[in-house]
Amino acid sequence: MFDANDRRHMRKAVALAEKGLGLASPNPSVGCVIVQDGKTLGKGLHEYALLDHAEVRALKDASGGSTGATVYVTLEPCSHYGRTPPCADRLIESGVRRVVVATPDPNPKVSGQGIARLRSAGIQVDVGLMAEEARRIIEAFACRITTGLPLVVSKVGMSLDGKIATSAGNDHAISSEEGREFGQRLRFGADAILVGVGTVLADDPELTYRGAARKARPLLRVILDTHLQTPENARLFQSAGNAPVLIFCSSEAAANRGAELEKRGAELIAVPVSGEELDLTAVLHALGQRDVLSVLVEGGSLIHWSFLSRRLIDKFYFLVAPIVLGGKDAVPAVGGKGFDVIAEAPRFRICRSFAAGPDLVLETYPAYSRSIISPWLASENVPFDGRDSPRS
Repeated sequence: MFDANDRRHMRKAVALAEKGLGLASPNPSVGCVIVQDGKTLGKGLHEYALLDHAEVRALKDASGGSTGATVYVTLEPCSHYGRTPPCADRLIESGVRRVVVATPDPNPKVSGQGIARLRSAGIQVDVGLMAEEARRIIEAFACRITTGLPLVVSKVGMSLDGKIATSAGNDHAISSEEGREFGQRLRFGADAILVGVGTVLADDPELTYRGAARKARPLLRVILDTHLQTPENARLFQSAGNAPVLIFCSSEAAANRGAELEKRGAELIAVPVSGEELDLTAVLHALGQRDVLSVLVEGGSLIHWSFLSRRLIDKFYFLVAPIVLGGKDAVPAVGGKGFDVIAEAPRFRICRSFAAGPDLVLETYPAYSRSIISPWLASENVPFDGRDSPRS
């Protein structure tokens, strides 16, 4: 169905979609290339602020010369009216002969309807070229649009023996400079970053994105703080105007101390509390309602346990530094109560491993992950036991 020329042009479309990461949220990042007789007539990517979808930008770039052309697009053209008219209709009107789609749109409002509309107009539509690469680009969007909840990505920088700090606290970063740069790339791809108040009290972080690539949507900074212990002079408030601060807490804490933190620029959301812990599902629902496609959980140790023990993590990055801290009182990457028996622990698969300077990055997925690119989806040996079934 596909030849070398198809692959070459779709690679260009995928590269455009990758270039749009950080610019398209809360929409998916899409790339499009229009070709005729081996020559590129037009190309486009989607930027949320510019309204036009990738196909429309490519058509405009082609200056009306698309009759009989082939369109390569990383995501199925939309078939419904949203902020803009349907892209499928625009392609039909342009007179293109063939449309090559990397992957269907997971959005239930589209989900095959765009492809059907093109085919009913007599346009040849071929689907599936570089589908894996295209699905990786829309991983977070697919999760949010199908479940209503953001993709939950955890990241921890740790030693070879699984520690994130000594018993006395860290006087130097565990991760290398390259490892920290990788962390910034994860922040670039996320809509929100989340930590517990313990991290705020111990490290006083700014929780900002400091990478070089342009990020159109400000990184929403989320703090889990049951009793509102966040200091009024915390560094994260210094840039609250540019990067919003959202603090989840108990209703009692919000009533007693909420006004003080709101004056510093924070927005407070009260959610149910069980014991000392906030209802994390309610937290994720609130973020989903704000069109947060993905949330990056950066700790600390107890927060990682809270999400892991509730099977709420979709992807987990372990950045392993080539050092050993030792000590029974050193802080583990995942703390909390721990599982009583090994059979209760969720199973993970390593999808990719690569170097970040001297550090090793492990990209892993739990069996219950909702990600459309989870390596468990293609497996016949998924250890589903009720607990590890993919969440809906």
